[in-house]
Amino acid sequence: MGIDLGDIIPRRKVELSSLSNKKMAVDAYNALYQFLAIIRGVGGEHLKDSQGRVTSHLSGLFYRNINLMELNIKLVYVFDGAPPELKTEEIERRRQVKVEATRRYHEAVAVGDMPSARKYAEASTSLRIDMVSEAKRLLDAMGIPWYDAPSEGEAQASVMAAEGTVDAVASQDHDSLLFGAPLLVRNLTISGRRRLPSKNVFIDVEPESISLSETLQSLQLSREQLVDLGILLGTDFNPDGFKGIGPARALKFMKTYGSLEKVEPLKEDLSRVDYPAIRRIFLSPPADKGVKPDWKDYRPDAVADFLVGEHSFSAERVDAASKRILKLEGSKSDTLEKWFG
Repeated sequence: MGIDLGDIIPRRKVELSSLSNKKMAVDAYNALYQFLAIIRGVGGEHLKDSQGRVTSHLSGLFYRNINLMELNIKLVYVFDGAPPELKTEEIERRRQVKVEATRRYHEAVAVGDMPSARKYAEASTSLRIDMVSEAKRLLDAMGIPWYDAPSEGEAQASVMAAEGTVDAVASQDHDSLLFGAPLLVRNLTISGRRRLPSKNVFIDVEPESISLSETLQSLQLSREQLVDLGILLGTDFNPDGFKGIGPARALKFMKTYGSLEKVEPLKEDLSRVDYPAIRRIFLSPPADKGVKPDWKDYRPDAVADFLVGEHSFSAERVDAASKRILKLEGSKSDTLEKWFG
């Protein structure tokens, strides 16, 4: 779900090239869901290998990472651990949405309504444990580190950014700002030309950066107040939010009352939500401190064995992509030898 901060926060369009030499902690589940949702056939079917196994997530992960690595953007993927108990309701809501979308997908396929089939296929996207394991194997072969968070991956990534281990968090959701990430980069893994769901219309999706300090200054709020604003809108830990409360009205409440305890018009509604516990999740995220990612060499043979040998990827395309990285690493080596040889 993620928190919808709408248009009340400042955001900047950025070129991918401007992120060169930056370190990014990627919300892994967020990225993999995007790949699984977007990389599909006309009727919404996933890409599959010769054994019928889904490979959309691997295709997105491989080719997108190649593009980012070529720009010398250093990535570390952070995977979700056990969800907080407060997220149970949101997890069940998502499950029901997928069940209904799956039913509608089969109905659309049965009547030959391919546009609707694709829309419902995207909404029914699920990420299985075996897909996560496959993603980690591919990242290992590419020399890209990954980390299993004790709880929310986005919380762990945000703590790493706050500690200065990485420069930013890459995620589609705004939650990273509430978790304390100094910089959020959206659309990093899905920028480019994209088809709008349920429409035969394509748009250009550009990366954008959102600074926590600029956001707080623009809204004239503290981080604690930004968290309270998020709770009013609805988070993964209180998905329904509060009836009739959008970004503009939530901001007005925070500027008028300063904290949730003082929002008199919502006193009764607030009494039914454990907002102090939600606050603690954002202000003291359940995450490990001092995580140090270890970037390693790209291993073209391991990449080819996995993608081509095990999952029927085109040998020519994988080899061409690998050569782009090997050429980049070769040029770095030549430069080092020039100066230190």
